Amino acid sequence: MGLDELAGVLNDVRSAGKSIVQCHGVFDLMHPGHLRHFEAARALGEVLVVTVTPDRFVNKGPGRPVFNERLRAESIASLEVVDYVAINDFPTAEEAIRRIRPALYVKGSDYADASADLTGRIVDEQRAVEEVGGRIHFTREITFSSTELLNVHFDVHPEEARPFLRDFRKRYSADSIIGLLRDLERLRVLVIGDAIIDEYHYVESMGKSPKELLVTTRYRREEHFAGGVLACANHVAGFCGQVDLVTCLGSRDSRESFIRSHLKPNVTPTFFYRDDTGTVAKRRYVEQAFLSKMFEVAFLDDHELPEPVSHDVEAWLARSLKGYDLVLVADFGHGFLGSRLVNMLSAESPFLAATVQTNSANAGFNLITKYPRVDYVCIDEPEIRLAAHNRRGNIEELMDRVAKDLGCRRVSITRGHKGCVNWAEQEGFHHIPVFSREIVDRIGAGDAYLSVTAPCAAAGYPADVLGFIGNAVGALAVRIIGNRTPVEPVPLFKFITSLLK
Repeated sequence: MGLDELAGVLNDVRSAGKSIVQCHGVFDLMHPGHLRHFEAARALGEVLVVTVTPDRFVNKGPGRPVFNERLRAESIASLEVVDYVAINDFPTAEEAIRRIRPALYVKGSDYADASADLTGRIVDEQRAVEEVGGRIHFTREITFSSTELLNVHFDVHPEEARPFLRDFRKRYSADSIIGLLRDLERLRVLVIGDAIIDEYHYVESMGKSPKELLVTTRYRREEHFAGGVLACANHVAGFCGQVDLVTCLGSRDSRESFIRSHLKPNVTPTFFYRDDTGTVAKRRYVEQAFLSKMFEVAFLDDHELPEPVSHDVEAWLARSLKGYDLVLVADFGHGFLGSRLVNMLSAESPFLAATVQTNSANAGFNLITKYPRVDYVCIDEPEIRLAAHNRRGNIEELMDRVAKDLGCRRVSITRGHKGCVNWAEQEGFHHIPVFSREIVDRIGAGDAYLSVTAPCAAAGYPADVLGFIGNAVGALAVRIIGNRTPVEPVPLFKFITSLLK
């Protein structure tokens, strides 16, 4: 039954003088704790309504929900104690509460302390139920964790992740990791690098042209995303309170209005402008049905900055660099970060974190080794192999060599489906597996990994913690199309909680 239809039915129930009680949740795996919760709720009124979070809004990370919304709703509806079940149409419970208008809205005891609610929604839910004349009630029944039961008895995570997570749980709790991430709020961060506009032009194939060796497509729609260093700044801004952004736009087609409107409110941008080109844009043609990328057109001029512009950037950095706890460099090799700026960032940044990306425009010419010194290097395996001129050597030996060359304190190497390797000078190496194989789009996942782990590195967190957080971020990032949204703290906190239960 839909929410609107149920609301009409409940009007008749209410007119008959019966009190309505509402429970709401995911209920991914029915267990005795849920049964006791429903029984306790039903005892408080005459009609029990349960609303269920739909699949698209279950925010517990890859692999969840294990059971789809229809199965979850049917399982609850089969219980004698439950009178009505509806799948919510909204991301949160507030609208469902306003439609159902319960006399009592009942939650479990783990929500009684509002400060412990990762989402912060329990306060909004209480406000919504009070708006419709009801009140909130917390049951005190026996509790179980669906997430913990699913982790133990279902193959929610890849096989290689299970032994790692069992060992990691012995050393760290979800609360401790989330506490470390919350502590990043105090850091002052400068993010500097190449601005990129990512365009996704969605098409559908019409078949081969009869006259040419050409696949013809029909245009459907398009999306534009703030990519490159802009995406990095948005990721960082979810976790750090002060984020300043420095980049260069092209005067011919700056896209400045678009860029400003797609930066988070706590990102303060400083733009420099070059008159000889436009802002870098990468237009990808994407087959709509399966999100398969067909080809890309890049609009870029990757010559180094004109001398006057470079001088202005250097002057700004000379005044500002010492005021930051972290300088994060996102170097895509598109002309902004020339040799003088690279040397200045290496010499004067209090803590320098950098990714130097190899892409089709700069393969072999844009390597991490162009930086004389980096405190935290975060690149992928092909990039470190290019930097070390070693195609098949042991990854740990390559990391050790690059760390010595750059005076690194920490190195993260991402390896796609193989996870990542993290090194810190006082700890050695940690190999962390992937936590999910669900992939929607890989674009931007490495930037998300860098953006959240770099503040952790600057704060001195252990290398295994960096790798764990980075792979959790990566698992969420590959489920986001392009840079449509950054990885936000609450979904990350919930995923971490589900991993460590």
